[in-house]
Order: sequence, then structure tokens, then C-alpha cells
Amino acid sequence: MVDTIIFDSEGIVIDTESIWDKSQEEFLKRRGCTYNREKIKPLLTGRTVAEGVEVLKHEYGFTGDTDQLAKERTDIVRDLFSHEVNYIDGFLEFYNSVVSQGYKTCIATAMDKELVDLIDQRLGLKELFHGQIYTPTDVENKSKPNPDLFLYAAKKLGSLPKQCLVIEDSPLGISAAINAKMRCIAITTTYPRSLLTEADVIVNSYSEIELYDIEMQTRRGYAQKNTHFYKKQHNG
Repeated sequence: MVDTIIFDSEGIVIDTESIWDKSQEEFLKRRGCTYNREKIKPLLTGRTVAEGVEVLKHEYGFTGDTDQLAKERTDIVRDLFSHEVNYIDGFLEFYNSVVSQGYKTCIATAMDKELVDLIDQRLGLKELFHGQIYTPTDVENKSKPNPDLFLYAAKKLGSLPKQCLVIEDSPLGISAAINAKMRCIAITTTYPRSLLTEADVIVNSYSEIELYDIEMQTRRGYAQKNTHFYKKQHNG
């Protein structure tokens, strides 16, 4: 029985994707490069800032100290986050509903802790989630698609992987959920359905998630596959 919901943060709890796009454009512009969103964004989502720097160095062929470049990226995005970040549409209503029904909840995000703290100052994430916010620093900086972050979050909540439902928006996050042997719903806030097909259920918004229906799907799928529940895509 699913009794735990693990939320990714960006694109799932907080609306930051346009902010990251702006920061990518600025960071690359300083190096005479043009941001190819369609190609590069899937390579960055779910990774730490430093890992993202390594991706950008490889894809665009520039050099430099990774730590220093990561700090530069962080400085750019920090300024944007401080006054532009907000909740994803429908998240608060959904969250209040699952909490009222007794689900355990947490955030497990690849976002750097420094940025999480900055967003917390604006939105009060830690109070909302009662401090249950986990980042790669909790698992020796192993980020998605490595399952360790989700497994760590489940352990902290006292839940088994089969009791957990992950809500994600990125291919790497979905892979991490699969690797953790957890069920996964994908929301198309960041990527099109064509890139989210490994998720068990794909929706366009929180309003399409029917918790009772999801529970029945997970039970059937878990019985059929023993590790992961069957795929269903909502039309829309």
C-alpha cells in the first residue's frame, strides 16, 4: 500500500524552469555560446550545479575550474531565485489533500542545498514539509538517476520503497525512481510526454491525479511486475 509521496522540487513543487533557462543563457553567453534548450536541458535536469558544469564543458568545449564555474552558475541563479520563484500551479491544493489523507511526504531534490535554503526563505518549504527536505549532500552527492536519494528519503520517513510514490518531471528523476523500485508519476511541467514514457502514469497537471485511482493502479501493476506498476497514460 502506498503511504508515502516523495516530491521532486523543481517543476513539481516550485516553478523554476524558466529561471534555469535564463541562467543557462547568461552563463553560456559569457562564453560566446548559445543555449540549445532542446538538446541541453534534458542533460542538466536532475543533476547538481557542479555536474551541470561538467555537462556544459563537454557539450560546448570550454574549460575552467569546475568549482569556480559552479559558483558562477549558482550566483547567477541565486539572484533570479530570490525574487522570481513561486509554487507550481495546483501543488498546494494537492499537497494539502494528501496530507489530510495521512500520506507521509517529503522533498528529494538534486538542487544544491544553498539554493534550497534560498527558496525556503521566500516560500517556507521547510515549514511546509516539517523539515523533510533531502538533497545530494545527504547521500555523498550522488544525484539522479542514482536511487540513493530516494532510498534515503524513504528510510528517513520509515517507509519501504514499495510504499513510496515519486512525483517527478524529468527523465533522470524517473530513472532514479525506477532504480529505487518505487512507483512514479510524471507531470509534463518541464518535458513532453515523449521523454517521460518510463513513468507509470503521465499527467499534465496535479488536477489529473486521482489518488484512489493511482492506488488501485499501483496495486495491480505491482502484482503484475513485482517491481514496478503498469504504464498508463492519461489522454490530454
